[in-house]
Amino acid sequence: MLLQGPVGPFFANFAKDLNQAGAQVFKVNFNAGDWFYYPQGAINYRGTMDDLPNWIDELIHRLDIDTVYLFGDCRPIHKAAHFIASRYRIEIGVFEEGYVRPDYVTLERYGVNAYSRRSRDSGHYGDELPVPKKLAVGNTYWPMVKYGFWYFLIGSLGKPCFWNYRHHRPLNLLEALPWWLSVARKQWYRWAERTMLAQLTGAWKKRFFLVPLQVFNDSQITEHADFSGVEHFIEVTLNSFAQHAPPDTLLVFKHHPMDRGHRNYAALIKKLASAAGIAARVHYIHDQHLPTLLEQVRGVVLVNSTVGLSALHHGAPTKVCGHALYDIAGLTYQGTLDQFWSAAPGARPDRHLYRRFRDHLVARTQLNGSFYKPLEQAGNCSGLRWSIGDASSTEAVSGKNKGRPRSA
Repeated sequence: MLLQGPVGPFFANFAKDLNQAGAQVFKVNFNAGDWFYYPQGAINYRGTMDDLPNWIDELIHRLDIDTVYLFGDCRPIHKAAHFIASRYRIEIGVFEEGYVRPDYVTLERYGVNAYSRRSRDSGHYGDELPVPKKLAVGNTYWPMVKYGFWYFLIGSLGKPCFWNYRHHRPLNLLEALPWWLSVARKQWYRWAERTMLAQLTGAWKKRFFLVPLQVFNDSQITEHADFSGVEHFIEVTLNSFAQHAPPDTLLVFKHHPMDRGHRNYAALIKKLASAAGIAARVHYIHDQHLPTLLEQVRGVVLVNSTVGLSALHHGAPTKVCGHALYDIAGLTYQGTLDQFWSAAPGARPDRHLYRRFRDHLVARTQLNGSFYKPLEQAGNCSGLRWSIGDASSTEAVSGKNKGRPRSA
């Protein structure tokens, strides 16, 4: 059974791969956006969210489902389905954007991010795993924008057909406005912050701390962190820096590019920095080249973003303030945030441990490809390479480990 997937035709194409692998596939649509990308042969749920758990329970039994696939395990409808599937010990495959980017997507059994069952014990990653050479996908931004535009447009216009549905994010025509605002702000910041990268990698090289912010309603914030929101994280981080960081260092907040049109924290950061007496030592930036910053940074502080994996890749000392699958002794700083500001220069990640950990992630959880732009070389409908690692093996895709044809 397929529940909600990434915006676009990926789940429709994935179903074709499953069929070719011998599975019987059932798809559930919850709104008109889902229906637009999977109009044929799907089950359209039009009941209430309160009735959904019992409906899912009955459907699983009636169709004899033994595998459930979904995209993101923190959506309300997916949490309900996940609970039921776990109770009956049904196989659960969770897709997510790639832990390792670009050119990968994530597929894990049971859960992703902080719900991942990957070991947090550094000793688990003592063995090296072979990692096949990946194929480059190319730029996926505009296909994603196109699919997202049609998903939200059709989802909004089709609300009367799915009146009881409640999306985990706003599903209406007004959502187009923040994206137009994002384009305008991107051009403005490109001009207004045109000298910032040179300053940080020049005069302030190795003397600034980078704080990558996350999308305001991301499940990484709402589910996997002990903060009330991004604003709370900003406040805690800035006040800790003011009280404990060396006086010759800067604090640099970087806005998430996908949140550019939805939130602006400039006033908040200015207010907090002034109150703490460090206004000249705090900056707020937007679209600077992240790999370049990570090469020159003294340390990185974040909640649990996948930017943390990029920071480790570049050897940057990293402090995780939420719950993350890569928050492992030897990779990230294990002391308190207050201590990190002074300890950062001596807290660089173990390069050998990082390489082994990354290889395990790629081999066990990552699929070469994209949800939004199929790899032609993959030779299948979904455009993903299904042959690397246990999570992406033919067995995991078709579910043939029980010795009988599967219904997914």
